[in-house]
Amino acid sequence: MFDIYTIIFLALAVFIFLRLRSVLGQRTGRERRRYDPYSARDAVRGATNDNVVPLPGRAAADAPQKLPEAGERAERWKGIAEPGSVVAAGLDAIAREDKTFDVKHFLTGARAAYEMIVLAYAEGDRRALRNLLSREVYEGFEAAIRERESRGEAVETRFVAIDTSDIMAAEVRGRAAQITIRFVSQLISVTRDKAEKVIEGNPEKVTEVTDVWTFARDLSSRDPNWKLVATEAGQ
Repeated sequence: MFDIYTIIFLALAVFIFLRLRSVLGQRTGRERRRYDPYSARDAVRGATNDNVVPLPGRAAADAPQKLPEAGERAERWKGIAEPGSVVAAGLDAIAREDKTFDVKHFLTGARAAYEMIVLAYAEGDRRALRNLLSREVYEGFEAAIRERESRGEAVETRFVAIDTSDIMAAEVRGRAAQITIRFVSQLISVTRDKAEKVIEGNPEKVTEVTDVWTFARDLSSRDPNWKLVATEAGQ
């Protein structure tokens, strides 16, 4: 026989169980998995191509953006472009179209890409070049590599430093953003013939090289990568 206290405790236990169930619910097997920001971050990293000039992901562009105040606009390109200059106006145009645009991030990527492209060209690494160049520029580079190989020549290039990387022009053409950079670098580069005799350059001499390269990106694409679309030797 149950005494009165046992019955009261049983009733309280049932009452508490029903209250917890109504508040917390019950598992049905269809619950959403808990969001893991670290797994999402790793997934993005895994999908990133290392042979590109990246910008921050475009997902942030969907969020409301605060327009910079007048003072902030004047400081926006400090150290990169003079306020009111043509370059500053071009960077403003790109930033209006791509709210995630970070010019310092871009310059870091452009410097890395410059070094990668120069070394890939010297090594005849067509795969690396294809990921970094527009189709037209790639065809020019590939033709030069093919001609060099047909003569049995080899190029050895070593970077000493990139002294400067200044933005010379920036603009939006249609739906494409274009930024032109003047690179001044210190290189050691030699070309050897079939007999490994040096026919150009000096393996002991550091040479200053100036290149003016233009990178472009399709602003209508969710792909944040920039590619080299034009090159010229600078003065």
